Formats: sequence, C-alpha cells, structure tokens
Amino acid sequence: MKKLFLLLSLVTVSAVNGQVQFPKASPSAKVEQKVGLTDVKISYSRPGKKGRTVFGDMLPFGELWRTGANENTLFRTSDPITFGKDTLQKGTYAIFTKPGKESWDIIFYKDTTNWGTPDTWEDAKVALKTTAKVKTTTDVIETFTISIDNFEKESAALNFAWDHTIASVQFTTPTNKKVMAAIDKLMAGPTAGEYYNAGNYYFKEKKDLKLALTWVSKACEMQGDQAYWMYNTKAQIQAELGDKKGALETAKIALKAAEADKNNDYIKMIKTSIETWSK
Repeated sequence: MKKLFLLLSLVTVSAVNGQVQFPKASPSAKVEQKVGLTDVKISYSRPGKKGRTVFGDMLPFGELWRTGANENTLFRTSDPITFGKDTLQKGTYAIFTKPGKESWDIIFYKDTTNWGTPDTWEDAKVALKTTAKVKTTTDVIETFTISIDNFEKESAALNFAWDHTIASVQFTTPTNKKVMAAIDKLMAGPTAGEYYNAGNYYFKEKKDLKLALTWVSKACEMQGDQAYWMYNTKAQIQAELGDKKGALETAKIALKAAEADKNNDYIKMIKTSIETWSK
C-alpha cells in the first residue's frame, strides 16, 4: 500500500512539474519590420545588464559574441539587401558580432543551428560581414535590444543597444527596383499564364465562352505550339461553342506537342476528344 501511495505521489508531482513554466532569464523577442517593400524579421533573446559592465568587461572587445543569449539570433530578409557595397541574399542567417570600442563587426552566418558561437568557425559560411559604428549614451540601456529605425524609402538602420552602447549600421532594400519591375509588368499587359488562367476559369465556370476563347487564344499565341495544355483547353472551348472543325485543328496541334513531350495522360485525353469530334 505504501509503495502504491509513493508511486501515485511521484506521478502527481511529475504531472504538476510538467505543467509549470518558468520565465527565462533572457526572454525571447521578435522584430518584424517592413522596410520599403522588404520584410525583415529578427528573433533573439534579451539578456539584462544587472549591474555589470558589459562591453570591454563581461564581453571583451574583439571577441566573437552570439549577439544575445540562448539560441542563435536569427535575421530573415525577404529580398536581397545591401550593406555598403555588399549584398546579403534573401534568406535566414545567424547574426554574430565582435564588439569594439569604436565599431562592431556584424557577421551574417549561414549556419543557424548553433547554441552560442560555433565550435568550429567556417569562413565559407559567412554570407556577409559589415561594420557598425558605435556611439556612447549617457543613459543606461538595461536590456539588450535589437531594433530597426531611421527609415527612408529604400533604407533603414539596424541597431544593437545595451548598457551605454549603441552600434548601428545602415542597409538598403531594392524598393525602387521592385516598383519599377511591377510598373513594367503592368504596362506590358498580362502574361501568357495570366491570359490562360483567366480564360480557363471562364470556361470551367461556364461564363462568357467567347471571351474565354479570346484569352486562351492569346495565351497560345504568346506561349507557342509547345503549350499543349493551353491548346487542349482552346480546343475544348471551340467545341463547346460548336466549332468542331476549329476544335479538331487545334487539338491536332496539342496532340503533336503532347507526343513530343511524351505526356501520356494528355495524349490519351486529346485523342479521345479528336475521336469524339470526328464523328
């Protein structure tokens, strides 16, 4: 009986302990910011000063730092961004730093799976290295903070602040390039795929079949004879409109391209249509 009571007690304690959550000494934080048209996200942990002298003492100058606490600090960008003359490709990186009295080295590292700094540093995994300028503040910044500030149309500043130190580096985003590309695309008109998707939707939903035929025909013209899926849809619309002769001519173009691509599913489907329309 005593053994049973002890066992039940242990199970109860384990269940309770499994439900208790304790706060981290360095709580996690996230920064999500749109700079121009680029999404930048940062995930990191925020240690506190707690009466210590941080830079040059607890964190010696010139030594590699994980830039926060706990897991790697992660930096994500949805577009390539530029620091000075160097470009960081879109993706996710770990941020490591080497704090100095007047400047910091900021290092974007491709391996994001380390806890702390890597056991073995590999220069081949450095995606970009840049320099942040340092300024000293009279106010004490108690908790380590990463922020994105000083926005312009195409740029912003990435800041690291703690104790009496703020390290800041400017970066630019391809805002103008993206806007110009969008304008060029708009002014050039729909793509073959957009014409096809619109026409196919009208066909499937039994809307304006003549307009559907116009759009799919335009897609076929832009994409070329090899686009057998487009030509097959065009033939289906022509047949639906009663133009069996035109449907047969279009289907033969689709069949030839499907056979060249060895797409047996389309070959079978098109041959069935040709047989049906030939009767």
